[in-house]
Parts: sequence; C-alpha cells; structure tokens
Amino acid sequence: MSLTRRQTLMLAAAAAAAALPLRARAQAFEQARILYGFPAGSSGDIAARRVAEKLANTAYAKNAAIVENRPGAGGRIALDGLRAAPADGSVLAMTPFSAIAIYPHVYKKLSYDPVNDFVPVSIAAIMHHGLAVGPVVPDSVKDVKGFIAWAKANPEKANYGSPAAGSTPHFLGALLGLSQGIDLKHIPYRGSVPGITDVVGGQLAAMFTPAGDFLANHRAGKLRLLATSGRQRLPFATDVATFAEQGFNELTTEEWFGFYAPAKTPAAVVAAANAAINAALRDKSVVDGLSVVGLLAQGSTQEEMARSARAETERWGPLVKRVGFTAES
Repeated sequence: MSLTRRQTLMLAAAAAAAALPLRARAQAFEQARILYGFPAGSSGDIAARRVAEKLANTAYAKNAAIVENRPGAGGRIALDGLRAAPADGSVLAMTPFSAIAIYPHVYKKLSYDPVNDFVPVSIAAIMHHGLAVGPVVPDSVKDVKGFIAWAKANPEKANYGSPAAGSTPHFLGALLGLSQGIDLKHIPYRGSVPGITDVVGGQLAAMFTPAGDFLANHRAGKLRLLATSGRQRLPFATDVATFAEQGFNELTTEEWFGFYAPAKTPAAVVAAANAAINAALRDKSVVDGLSVVGLLAQGSTQEEMARSARAETERWGPLVKRVGFTAES
C-alpha cells in the first residue's frame, strides 16, 4: 500500500521524535560545570552539589558535574561567569532568585541582563529565610516582637547581617526596621556562614539568611531562630513560628534556587538538562540531603520558572523602592 505525502511526513516526524533521546544521549557532555556565587558549605552550595552528583549517566552529561564556587558581589560574579560561558549548555549557574528578580531594581548598571543573557532551566529548591539572634541579645527575647523591643531599647547594638547587600534577607531586615520605626544597621557578608559565625560568637546581634543555614546552631542552642518567612512553618523547624503568625505578613516570602544556562543555548540541550535536574530532585537521597540544610527539593518546567521570575521581579520592585536602597546608596 502506497503512502500519501502527508502520511510519509508524519512517519518521518515520528521517527525523528523517537530518535531524539538517542541523539541527545550521544551529545551528552563529558562533564558539565555548575557555577555558584556563594561560599562552600552553605545550604545552596550543598543543593548544587547534591544535584551535580546525580547528573551522571543522563542525556545531559556522562559524569557528575563539577561545582565551582565563585563567591562575592551577592552572587553576581557567578552570573557574570555564566554570561561569558559558551552557549552550548556545558556550563550552568545555580542562583537564588534575588540575583534575577531583585538586583535589576538595585543596580542601575547591572553587568548582566537577567532576561536576555540567560535562559531558565529549572527551579531546584525552595528556601524559607529566617531571623536569628545570638548572645548579644538577651535570652529573654524569644520572638520578633521581643527583638523589636530590645532593638528600640538598645539602638547602638541593633544590627543585623545578611548574605549580601541587595539580597532578599537584606530587604527583609530593612522592611522590618521600616515597619517598626527602628534603625536596624545592615551589615552585608559574603554568604551566610561568616555572618552566622559572628552571631554565634557575639560580634553581631542578628542575622537574616536562609533558615536552613541556622538549623545546626539553633538545635545546638548556640543561637535562637525567632521566625521563618514561609507561608507555613518550615518542616524542619516546626517549633519556630512564621513571620506571618507573629503579625508580620509583609515578610512572607519563599525564595528559590534555580539553574540557568547562557542565552542561545540549544533548546534540546536545555531540555536534557531540565530532565536530568528534575530526575535528580526526585531522588530520595537528594531530597533527604536538601532537607538536612532546610531546603525543599522542587523542580519545575522552564516555563514555570520563567513565570515565577517575572512575578517576583514585579513584586520586589515597589518594595526595593520603599526601602530606598541602591548599589550607589
């Protein structure tokens, strides 16, 4: 029986679609690199490494990916590196959404264009931010209202750290101070770890940063986690009330870490990376590994990630303007 031209084309298309995974597998990178803009040991770094381990033997890569820490400038150094990387998908970057959705409102001359220089690959994990205090603040302070009262009574000591100027935790602290009429002095750090070290050591009163980075010291009694920023309590710290539960609804936010590739990376390569990352995030060892540092494993489609980035960009614009912070301020 002879085939019509339409039937022939349909069979050819079906054959091409069936062969795509084989072609993608044949083109798998020997070893991909993942750039991360904060120091080793933080919750985000651990997330990047857990996923990197699982990228081996996939249509995206033959071996586990290498994670390169490029700390500094609030994660911008890593994204500058991604912008300069070959647009073949062999290099990805994992970043918190602040570098994509908030920094455009902070930096008049941002060195990268979040929309045109990168293409979203997949969300990786959800984090709730937290406010914690150490020995500078009396043990009697158990919640956010107690911290505010202490800060008003001790303005010379009322400071807080964040993992970077212009980061989401920075603005959460600034919004708290504005809403309560207190002058909380902001001290930016290069990542969570050095700031938390200063809180525990009594050099810094408080810290806003991803709540997972507080968990070990919170459980050891070396600092007190006063609140978390999620819509619901963090599953790994159910003893800690959210900001919303304590009457501070404006501080509710759930930030994600997400993977990006350089713009113009071939769609098939991005799709292969998305599939490999999402498969990794369904692996129980990855889910459990992220939970240890207070992260919720959660993948996404490229479209879902792009929509979320647009929504967060729109949300944070007015908040940044209200705080009045810019890179030049």
